[in-house]
Amino acid sequence: MFKKLGRRKPSEVEEKLAMPRQDRRPLTYVPDPENIRVTTDRRGLLNAGGDQPSGDVDKLRLLSLRYEADFEVSLFPEGTRRRKKNALPVRAVDISSTGMLVEAGDGHGSFEVGQTLHARFRIPPGTMPEGFEHAVKIAVQVVRTFTRAEDEAEKQMVAFQFVRPLTEYFRRKRWGVSIYTASTMLFFAVLFIMLMRVQSIIYFQYHFVLYLYSLIAAAFLLSRYLFGGLYREVPINPDYTPGVSIVIPCFNEAQWIHRTIISCMNQDYPVDRLEVIVVDDCSTDGSAEQIQKTIQMIHERAERYNTRERLKFHILPQNGGKREALVQGVKQAKHDLIVFVDSDSFLEPTAIRHLVQPFQDPRMGGVSGRTEVENKYTNFYTKMQTVRYYIAFRIMKAAESYFDCVTCLSGPLSCYRKDLVLQHADAWLNQRFLGHPATFGDDRSMTNFVLQTHRTGYQDSAICSTIVPSSRKVFLKQQMRWKRSWLRESLRAGGFIWKKEPFMAFFFYIGLIVPIAAPVVVLYNLVYTPLRYGVFPGTFLLGLFMMAMLMSLAHLFFKRSRLWLFGVVFCVFYELVLLWQMPVAWVTFWKSTWGTRETPQDVEERNRKEARKARKKADNSEISLSK
Repeated sequence: MFKKLGRRKPSEVEEKLAMPRQDRRPLTYVPDPENIRVTTDRRGLLNAGGDQPSGDVDKLRLLSLRYEADFEVSLFPEGTRRRKKNALPVRAVDISSTGMLVEAGDGHGSFEVGQTLHARFRIPPGTMPEGFEHAVKIAVQVVRTFTRAEDEAEKQMVAFQFVRPLTEYFRRKRWGVSIYTASTMLFFAVLFIMLMRVQSIIYFQYHFVLYLYSLIAAAFLLSRYLFGGLYREVPINPDYTPGVSIVIPCFNEAQWIHRTIISCMNQDYPVDRLEVIVVDDCSTDGSAEQIQKTIQMIHERAERYNTRERLKFHILPQNGGKREALVQGVKQAKHDLIVFVDSDSFLEPTAIRHLVQPFQDPRMGGVSGRTEVENKYTNFYTKMQTVRYYIAFRIMKAAESYFDCVTCLSGPLSCYRKDLVLQHADAWLNQRFLGHPATFGDDRSMTNFVLQTHRTGYQDSAICSTIVPSSRKVFLKQQMRWKRSWLRESLRAGGFIWKKEPFMAFFFYIGLIVPIAAPVVVLYNLVYTPLRYGVFPGTFLLGLFMMAMLMSLAHLFFKRSRLWLFGVVFCVFYELVLLWQMPVAWVTFWKSTWGTRETPQDVEERNRKEARKARKKADNSEISLSK
């Protein structure tokens, strides 16, 4: 079922997250130094059909991980017609790819171990990972029965094993259809866009600049999908496990920091080559106390994994901002590779093992992992961001990685060589742009420092999930902040990117021009042309729709999720709302407030507003008295 959780501050929005059942061991994926437990000790391995490699933690985790559930299931004994009147209604309380646990009501009789039944149910969106939100008709077998005391009553519980894993069931019943449908529609969408651009060439003589822009914009977008499709990540070399220090900067993240720390420690990576450093930037919401409780719990329950040596906690003497927290963490790190993880982001167990592989190339300076949305099913805004995030990483960053030139190593999960971070630490901490301090965009900024002398890459299988804004106000503030940092850092990168691979550099400059010019082009096509010539902008709107379909169909192809249509929704929202933040960003690039969390700059801005309101109120009072 959905787990409803509040945001950082009291809000009307409640987050909806799929909640895995907690294991009694906090570090279930850490290689056991004492060889008491091995990787194959995973629930569901025997149900996987025997063809799963014992070391394939990704597949085993997908098969064995149980999720909290709350939905109805109809059971039909063998030999009965599968009609509603013959159904035995039960309620699922947890589910995995290999089975589920249900609560049986009174009057159902007894279930016998080994008994086979047929089950029908629909997995609600968000109960399991994206792509599992479908109806299921599958044979199940009873593997265990027991009673559970709840609310002074005993309830009959029955554990079922699916005759085949849901991953195999959906691959045959649903996912294959999604892939064929998406690939076919993608082909026709690309073909249609190319035909429309041929039309632009024909109409060059009528408006050269406008149609040249449409050609350039289409070529840029299609090239991203082309090179994103050609992208291949660096495969895992089991013998390559360099030392890694994970740095987690924290400021007022008491709600999520526990899960972040656990996910960073619970990595399928050698114990002696991984450490975690948490740096608290003088939080005021109890984050420090929550961090200490989490660390104490890990020490008590997993000390044999050398946690006292591998998990460190440091509190800054005064609030210095995110960059200061990161730099202090790097200075304490003992390993040569540094991983930055946001305090509201959660790593998959194999994220670090995948993330470090490109560093086998000594010219590689930094690598970004893939960030997905954790609270994707909360509301309209998080669903839009789910599709947007996936395309931004799997297509856009993958396309840049094809040329070893990723222009933003994302904050939720990125890895750098320690010597490069320390080399640029002072410039990073004291960065100014046109005389104003740069307090956000730390990921793009550090990427620019690294990219000047080294390569940067992207690893698609290094996955983390993050909490995204679920309220309109916070979402819009985040997008404005990102546009300001994108503008600032893109102008910086423009001064050296021409030294990189020529094709990559060419499309970088196109990618800089297209968003900046977009508001003017949209106004011309949707406002000026209809008013001036009385022509409905059907061709322009159709082109926008086809571009939006590329995003949605690519998401459907890779994720097989019902959220794919929100790619189109995001593009419409972008044209109507987000696009018009760009001109505002041009003239407010100097602002240093985050908007999505209260930093020292936000406190200063709030105090200024309150002071202005107080002065205005006092002035009004004086005017009233004088009258």
